[in-house]
Order: sequence, then structure tokens, then C-alpha cells
Amino acid sequence: MKIQNTYELRKAVDRMIDNIKITDIHTHLFTTDFNDLLLWGVDELVTYHYLIAETMRWVDISYDEYWAMSKQEQADLIWDTLFIKNSPYSEACRGVLTVLEKLGLDVSSRDLNSYREYFKQMTVDQYIDKVFEVAGVSSIVMTNDPFEDAEREVWLGDYKADKRFKTALRIDPLLNAWNTKYKCLKEWGYDVKEELDENTLKEIRRFLNDWIDRMNPLYMAASLPPDFVVPEESSRSKIVEECIVPVSLERNVPFAMMIGVKKLVNPQLQVAGDSVGKGDVGTVEYLCAKYPHNKFLVTMLARENQHELCVAARKFRNLLVFGCWWFLNNPSLIEEMTRMRFELLGPSVIPQHSDARMLDQLIYKWTHSRKIIADVLFDKYNDIIATGWTIEEEEIQRDVEKIFGKNFWDFLEREF
Repeated sequence: MKIQNTYELRKAVDRMIDNIKITDIHTHLFTTDFNDLLLWGVDELVTYHYLIAETMRWVDISYDEYWAMSKQEQADLIWDTLFIKNSPYSEACRGVLTVLEKLGLDVSSRDLNSYREYFKQMTVDQYIDKVFEVAGVSSIVMTNDPFEDAEREVWLGDYKADKRFKTALRIDPLLNAWNTKYKCLKEWGYDVKEELDENTLKEIRRFLNDWIDRMNPLYMAASLPPDFVVPEESSRSKIVEECIVPVSLERNVPFAMMIGVKKLVNPQLQVAGDSVGKGDVGTVEYLCAKYPHNKFLVTMLARENQHELCVAARKFRNLLVFGCWWFLNNPSLIEEMTRMRFELLGPSVIPQHSDARMLDQLIYKWTHSRKIIADVLFDKYNDIIATGWTIEEEEIQRDVEKIFGKNFWDFLEREF
């Protein structure tokens, strides 16, 4: 049906984006098989590392004192500091309020204990179903790291897949800490040594293939520092070109690069202590050009990298740009980046992923992002309608399906 005016356009865009079932291509969530690794509930939500960092700007206690507290004590401190003694309009605080409101709780009560009672009445299985329904998500991609003992134990044991939870093979340790992590491979029966000779490279490829067989991952992923460069004389660069790239091509498992993390700039903050740095888009261009039959998913953490990355994606069809990651997951930056990507790349991007570390975060991150993406898409359609172009509702539906999932599955050459 043809759109007749801006009112109809707005209604159509909002309706289709509100109703679309999303594939969330990158999270840190887990199935119930992983037990306590699946984080959920109001105390976990309130003690998210963003909120820890915000709180420590206000309170007069040492970092050690904070970490010695129980989870509930930490949540009480954060709630009192950020929600009671200050207005909670940072994106992380607002996100907590959005989750509570979408779950039907009385946000105006400001009563953390009453919220706790709501979650006590839920089983984790019930809550997973509830969150997927409220967030409008059909499937999510986990982050699965065989170097983490608690995860590895599950994978080597009796893992029962939940079809909503897809897998991704996390390979940071291979790339960022080979000088120590090669010992793990050796313990696991791989004939490796620190020197990257031909046999060691062959064994790394065998390790990757073994875990691809075990996990059936949609992609291999690594969080990489700002100084990540290929090519260079380093173990990381050599493993990328001699192991990751050939296995990725052979198995049709794209390599996802998340570039720009500065680890533990404040070690006392522990999980909240990482920061951001500008990365090298030239490395992305090099890999895409040298390996044109390989597929690369890329997101970068620094705002300063976004324009250059978009331009790179115009040049390489084997590059799929995705998401507004971590410190970029703020409304003003999501809007800026989404507009730029649509203007440079049309609908051939994945505008967002949640990066959720708590199950509950699927609700607020997708609630907030849907609205921003709808606003930008409405403006873009208005721009072309102003030229005399006409828009059909079916065309809007097609575009919405692409940016919220189909682009990803088509890039992988896999079924939904």
C-alpha cells in the first residue's frame, strides 16, 4: 500500500519497527546450561559496571571497600547514590528505569526492595521468555570463550542448546595473550609452543576447527586494542593471517573484529576499569582487500573511527559494519552514527546490537534503540519523498527486516 502523507509514514515506520522480531548479533548472555554465568534480576542490573563507575565518582569509600560488599549491599549503595541522591538520567540509569517500567513495575515508588520481590517470584526460564517477549527479540548471539574454565566445562559436558541462543567463538586470548595462553592449548593436547612455527600454526588451526565443530558458531570474535595492526611483526598479526583467515574462509565463519578497547586503565575498578582508544581502520581495509573472499564483521569503539569505517564499508562488500558498541551506546551517538551509516551505506548495515551483559538489558537497549532508528528512518524516507519518490508499506517492511536481522543472516549465508 502506498504511503500518502507524513502521518501515514510515521505510523508505518513506528508500527513495523515496534513489531519486528530482532536478531541481536552480539551479547554476553548465556543459556541456563551455563548456570550463574547468565546474569539477571534487579541487583545484577543495578550493579552493571557502567553504574559502578558512575557511583565511584560520588561516594567516599575505597574501591576495596566496595568490592568487599555483597551484591545486595552494592546495589543498595548504587541505588541510593545514583537514583535517590542524584537524578538518574545517564543512559545506564535510564536503562534500569526502562526495564522496570516495561516489566510493569511502579518506577515512581523508587522502592528497590519491592522490585526485588518481583524477581523472586520468577524462575530463570520464565524470565527468559518474558524478556524475549518484552524486548521483541527472536534470537541472540552469545559470546562463548573456550578459555574461560566455567564455560569450557559446559561445552565439554552435557550442553543442551536453546535455539534462541546462537553461538560465537571468542578468540581474544589467542590474539592478545598468546605468550601465556599457548600453555592452555598445550595442556589440552595441542602440540604448540610459543614460537609460531609451521606446526604450531597448524595446531592453532586444528584448535579453531575443533571448537567450530563443537559450537557451530555464527562467527569468530575478538575484542581488540586500539593498536591492533595487521600486518606487523607480532604473534597477533601472524595468527590472524595464518590461522583465523584461512579457517574463517574454509568454514564460512566470518571474523568479527571489535576494535578500540583499552583494558583496565583503572585496575581498581576491575570490570568497570576499561576505556576507549582510536583504532586503525587501515587494518580493516588491508584484510578486506587482501582476502576478498573472506567475510569481516566490524564495530569500533571510538567515535572518531566511525566515518572512516563507513567509507571503508563502501569499498568492500565483504565488510559488514554493525552496532554502536559499549561507550557509543548512548542516544546522541546512536542517532549520529545511524544517520551517517544510512547516508553512506543505505540499508546495508546492522545499526545496532545490544552487547547485553544482563538478560534484563535486552529490554532497555532495544526499547531505546528502536525509537532512535525509527526517527532516523522516518527522516530518510521523508527526504526521498520530498523528491517525488513514492514509498510502499511493503518497502518499509523489507528495509526494517534487513536492518534488524536479514542483513546478518544473508551475510552469513545461513537461514534465520
